[in-house]
Amino acid sequence: MAILFHEAAREFHLYNDNISYIIKILQNGHLGQLYFGARVRDRNDFDHLLESCYRPMTAYQSKSYAFSLEHIKQEYPVYGTSDFKLPAMEVLQPNGSRLTDFTYQHHRIYPGKPALEGLPATYTESDEEADTLEVTLKDQVLGMNLVLIYTIFNGENAIARSARFENGSGQAFDLTRAMSFSIDLPDCDYDWIQFSGAWSRERQVKTRRLEQGIQAVSSARGHSSHNHNPFIVLKRPSADEFQGEAMGFSLIYSGNFLAQAEVDTYNVTRVMLGINPFAFTWHLAPGESFQTPEAVAVYSGEGLNGMSQAFHRLFRTRLARGQWRDRVRPILLNNWEATYFDFNEDKLIEIAKTAKEDGVELFVLDDGWFGARTDDHAGLGDWYANTDRLPGGIKGLSEKIEALGLKFGFWVELEMANMDSGLYRAHPDWLIQAPDRPLSHGRHQYVLDFSRKEVVDYIFGMMDKILSESKVSYIKWDMNRSITECYSLALPPERQGEVFHRYILGLYSLYERLTQKFPHILFESCASGGARFDAGMLYYAPQCWTSDDSDAAERIKIQYGTSFCYPVSSMGAHVSAVPNHQLSRVTPLSTRGNVAFFGAFGYELDLQKLSAKEREMVRGQIRFMKQYRYILQFGTFYRLQSPFENNIAAWMAVSEDKQTAIVGYYKTLNDVNCEYRRLKLKGLEAGTAYQVGQSGKVHYGDELMNLGLITTDPSAGQPTSGQPEEGMEMCTDFWSKIYVLKAAR
Repeated sequence: MAILFHEAAREFHLYNDNISYIIKILQNGHLGQLYFGARVRDRNDFDHLLESCYRPMTAYQSKSYAFSLEHIKQEYPVYGTSDFKLPAMEVLQPNGSRLTDFTYQHHRIYPGKPALEGLPATYTESDEEADTLEVTLKDQVLGMNLVLIYTIFNGENAIARSARFENGSGQAFDLTRAMSFSIDLPDCDYDWIQFSGAWSRERQVKTRRLEQGIQAVSSARGHSSHNHNPFIVLKRPSADEFQGEAMGFSLIYSGNFLAQAEVDTYNVTRVMLGINPFAFTWHLAPGESFQTPEAVAVYSGEGLNGMSQAFHRLFRTRLARGQWRDRVRPILLNNWEATYFDFNEDKLIEIAKTAKEDGVELFVLDDGWFGARTDDHAGLGDWYANTDRLPGGIKGLSEKIEALGLKFGFWVELEMANMDSGLYRAHPDWLIQAPDRPLSHGRHQYVLDFSRKEVVDYIFGMMDKILSESKVSYIKWDMNRSITECYSLALPPERQGEVFHRYILGLYSLYERLTQKFPHILFESCASGGARFDAGMLYYAPQCWTSDDSDAAERIKIQYGTSFCYPVSSMGAHVSAVPNHQLSRVTPLSTRGNVAFFGAFGYELDLQKLSAKEREMVRGQIRFMKQYRYILQFGTFYRLQSPFENNIAAWMAVSEDKQTAIVGYYKTLNDVNCEYRRLKLKGLEAGTAYQVGQSGKVHYGDELMNLGLITTDPSAGQPTSGQPEEGMEMCTDFWSKIYVLKAAR
């Protein structure tokens, strides 16, 4: 058992081979935080870590001036009883009070890990993989229980945490704050890293020093958002990608969130993650309970790559589920940038035939196949085929695509409706909307009220019919606007603060029903690109469309930032047409492929419009991806050089047996008469000889990791004639190269 309880000291020690997490039942019955970090030897008590002394202007809970929550590190703090920092929870009571006093009652330690009803969460496949601690606290005045749930994974440097509130009283309360994770760290000597941006520039790496006060990222948009990701990192200033202490905190949730670090004037850092308290209340009637989403904390003593690799392994194998969890992703072609709304069945078949000739495995039909949909003004909500475009419907088209030897998939946006739709005309009250208030729109569409079961049931029914009668292997599930006028016409006034969260629960329930009934289908989540690229979505859809920006140069940054938490296998990455449809930038076809290789690979263009030379390049890319995609998608991923700090970026994937490695090397802007260059690799076996690419040169792993791989490119010199010689490789802007290293036999 990886969790010990020292009864005399009233301390819990959660540990595995690499980490320790130590908490204590304090003298007032609350839980105190003693330590989270590298594994330490167990002892009968760690009381010396609990420091207390008299400080002026401090409120105390004991007459001896020795116990104040303001100066004691806590696990799940409350406000107003000598702690003045922001709390992890708050309960509004009928008498108007918000004071609570949850004290220890009992605990339970058991092998394995519980599921969270209605919510995504990490899981185990056997009880030997993890151990769980549940600590039950009670507020005697309220008659309410608080259950804090901790799971430590035996094979990963990870702790999963959540909280459950149980109202065993005869009166109702309103939860106004219920965080999933809170920890007080003993100092503030950290760099804070967040992953922020906007549409088409998601998850840009932003770093700054922690300072006294509050640093936070959040969303109040109804989804996790393009703007900020529900994942943050604290690292020591001396730590980098390869060494030093780093901690990552990820919320497994797809709605409004808050990720925050509050540093007090004694330099104690309180980290919290959970549902954003803004616009949130949960009316807890007698006998009801409320379960928070799960948060995962990872500690690494081996730098940022070590932290990321722990998240990758855990989320890839114990968060993602189903038949596609461990399978390489099919190489697809999506028709969106090839046709937009201008297509018919014959045109789609011709595009698919060409894709099949070049080695594509999956054809995906994007927007415009349903209802009265010929542009973005109509049709959303009417999930039945437009027979003017598809005479045989999805059933007929899917059968024709499969007859070509391809798998078939299609695009949906199930959470939305246009006013010009049969759904809206039949059920105008099914939109999220506030009485007597103007209703905003985005992209001429409105958000369906997924807090209502009848709405979710209706959408499920339409999808069930299509999928049951057609040959469908893939669904791209999009979401193209945030929630405004957040109000449900079906809920009473005291429950309107629940709409944001109930919406996400409705979304999860629809995903659960569809993925369970159609387990063979690969679901890819999408939210106008990366607006809902979060751990909650990975539980239902093992890959996500990383960004609507498919420009290769921008994708290097986006995929680099995404990789801090999310595995390569989860990143939808496509080769698109040039000039790029988002930036009008022209990048080489080779570089577009070299970036997209590190993800769920596909094409977003009409292959018929490429030249014969380009078509042959595409065929080569597809052959390469088929040969190496398991390593690219499931190998150990290392970030080597950051595009946010350098003109040259690099990363690599290493096979589990360390016999093969693939390095992606990307130069944004060309340079002239440049220096000789080397790139230090990672993750190789020191004593293994590796043959590098087509050059055939052999180098031992220790040389490649300590001296580096020579990456000097043609811009380091020029031919004596001043003109490129025939067959000579030349550099341009947006130049790139893939190096394949194989153990020499």
